[in-house]
Amino acid sequence: MRAQEIRELSERELQERLRTTSRDLFDLRFAQASRQLDNPMRLRQLRREIARMKTILRERELAGEAEPEPAAPAPRRKK
Repeated sequence: MRAQEIRELSERELQERLRTTSRDLFDLRFAQASRQLDNPMRLRQLRREIARMKTILRERELAGEAEPEPAAPAPRRKK
């Protein structure tokens, strides 16, 4: 998917696409570990696609178009 196509997606669609692409990458890594991966270049394509999506989300966040995702609270340390 090209950057221009990603920019045309709404924030909700982009978040959903990011989730599914990340899941696909996980599945491909699992297939690679079990030596069942047919096309190793697909890993690279998915990594770059995820990077494009995250970049565009960050651009929107900085431009004020999107609400930033709340940060997870830091874990408490035991004394």
